[in-house]
Amino acid sequence: MNAANHADPAPPFVPQMRLYTQWLAQQRGLHFEDYQALWRWSVTELDAFWQSIWDFLDLQSPTPHTAVLARNTMPGAQWFPGAQVNYAQQVLRHVEAAHAAGQLAIISNNERGQRREMTWPQLRRQVAAMARHLSAQGVQPGDRVAVYLPNIPETMVAFLAVVSLGAIWSVCAPDMGTNAVLDRFKQITPKVLIACDGVTYGAKDHDRTSVVAELRAALPSVSHVVVYQNLKGLPALPDTADFATIVHQQDPSLDAFQPQWLPFDHPLWIVYSSGTTGLPKPIVHTHGGTVLNGMAHKSLHYDVACSYEPNSFGERFLWYSSTGWVMWNAQLSGLLSGTTCVIFDGNPGGSKDKPDWGTLWRYAAEEKVTFFGGGAAFFANCMKAGVTLTPYPGLSRVRALGTTGSPLSAEVQQWGTDEFRKVYDQAGVQAPDIWWCNISGGTDAGAFVGGLRDLPMVAGEMQCRLLGVAVEAWNEQGQPVEDEVGELVVTQPVPSMPPFFWGDVDHQRYLGSYFDMFPAGQGRKPGGGDADAAYGAVWRHGDWLKVTPEGRCVIYGRSDATINRHGLRMGTSELYRAVEALPEVLDSMVVDLEYLGRDSYMPLFVVLRGGVALDNDLKERLNAAVRVALSPRFVPDEIFQVAEIPRTLSGKKQELPIKKLLLGQPVDKVLNRDAMANPACLDWYIALAQKRLASAAS
Repeated sequence: MNAANHADPAPPFVPQMRLYTQWLAQQRGLHFEDYQALWRWSVTELDAFWQSIWDFLDLQSPTPHTAVLARNTMPGAQWFPGAQVNYAQQVLRHVEAAHAAGQLAIISNNERGQRREMTWPQLRRQVAAMARHLSAQGVQPGDRVAVYLPNIPETMVAFLAVVSLGAIWSVCAPDMGTNAVLDRFKQITPKVLIACDGVTYGAKDHDRTSVVAELRAALPSVSHVVVYQNLKGLPALPDTADFATIVHQQDPSLDAFQPQWLPFDHPLWIVYSSGTTGLPKPIVHTHGGTVLNGMAHKSLHYDVACSYEPNSFGERFLWYSSTGWVMWNAQLSGLLSGTTCVIFDGNPGGSKDKPDWGTLWRYAAEEKVTFFGGGAAFFANCMKAGVTLTPYPGLSRVRALGTTGSPLSAEVQQWGTDEFRKVYDQAGVQAPDIWWCNISGGTDAGAFVGGLRDLPMVAGEMQCRLLGVAVEAWNEQGQPVEDEVGELVVTQPVPSMPPFFWGDVDHQRYLGSYFDMFPAGQGRKPGGGDADAAYGAVWRHGDWLKVTPEGRCVIYGRSDATINRHGLRMGTSELYRAVEALPEVLDSMVVDLEYLGRDSYMPLFVVLRGGVALDNDLKERLNAAVRVALSPRFVPDEIFQVAEIPRTLSGKKQELPIKKLLLGQPVDKVLNRDAMANPACLDWYIALAQKRLASAAS
């Protein structure tokens, strides 16, 4: 919903943020001289701000909340006690109005050209049918449902069915290897597995029936399996239920389906974010926090509105993603406000034999997409491939380009701006330059910094810190810095912050992931003042950030050693398990040199057994090990045979210092030889860094 529910219908193309500020003036008597003043209010007057968002979005609960932020501390914030919500309820409340307006719920396509439409009543009936089936299998609130499906409408149906019952959703993409999937699903002991028989990617069909069988065998907690025949024609797996048979029941009673009301903090889904050690972190997000925070940012900062309201221009929202990336969750969130979701399953760059980076652009043009989002690497690949957009006049409907996953370079942003200027001119559209909605955040807690249509755009920078998110850049002493690079921290609670990790009984992994650098009583108290020992900890996200005097933001990549390949994060420990399983490999280290819009470059260093040389055969087997255990996305760009892996005196691999060294920082600034177990090995890495820098300068 948006402000059209509360005020006179607005003229076309009024940004949602402008409607919100008008609503604040009319309903709350609040006036702000500029966005920076509005942002400061949103992160200091938390109760007033988040109550205004609840009211502006017209969120509903059968019972009132007794407070907005009942406990203001990190970790442990308590939001909207007493309120009841359900993600699926918020989606399905739009069925009648959106359908009456002639709007679709989902439009989908894939590499095989299988275009499909799903109406809002069809979405409700299929969700109801799947929910009834799962309930009959004993699925109850709090049970986990593990999912192995691609970016297709059935995945959205399955999600809404699962969470409508209060069960907890967790998905892995079918391009992930069996070991990587099991590293995730084994931690959550799922009751049901919903999977597909295979996928098509890069013009090739990939049979996944054997993987599904392996998953089932390795997950003894699973008592029921549902399989969607995505490829068709493959033998059905024994003792499984057929997805299509379940959801295509013709039963009029399904139209009366209503999701269960749940407490605001009831777990919604478990997503995974990998650090540098151990298994992937199973991060729990809540129904209330995800709905409230997600809708606020999608409406106000993405400027994506309801499809069926007067100010929404028949919104069609496309953010290309696989189900293994948190942007699939962001794409799904379009349904929360009744927006048509336009999805694509497959390789956006065509195939190896026939590259085609125009695939998504043609699709967006044909479907009259209004918001087109993707990873920064997608746009960079389009520029490098020489894609021109003028052959697709339907793109003149696009009024926003969204990007995230890694920093977007100024060069790529200028390419897209120039191409859309040609599209607009060719179509006779009188419009300003295309708006780039650049955002950054994470699987952990949603977006932190991003875009705003009414603010100036500076290529290579993000326009603002998002409302309600108290983002600052801090130095190592816990002091905020301006116009300098520091650690990205969040100094006040946000509803979308996870309350805990699944299975983390003593919360040590959770605390160590976000609150180890600035624990309770450390650094500056939010809003000013000295350190306050009674104040809670401060969220440290693991990104390098610079905040300009104007409030714009620049992300400089990860401040830890986590691999971030085009927006998909993977822990280095997962890669080490894969490559060190080869008998020839004694030790290994990987670093990801993704940094401020540069191409991601990920070298792998291996120490081999005596007498073994790194030949092409071994390189291919190393790549294959990564491809099978993790994903083709994490195959290294280059492999080096080295004598030793740099380690600290306590034996830890020095991934982050070597990363900084290869990015050009002086060795004496990033490494203390006296704290190393094997300082002599540094000379080889220094030489490699100098060679890379000389090559970049030439």
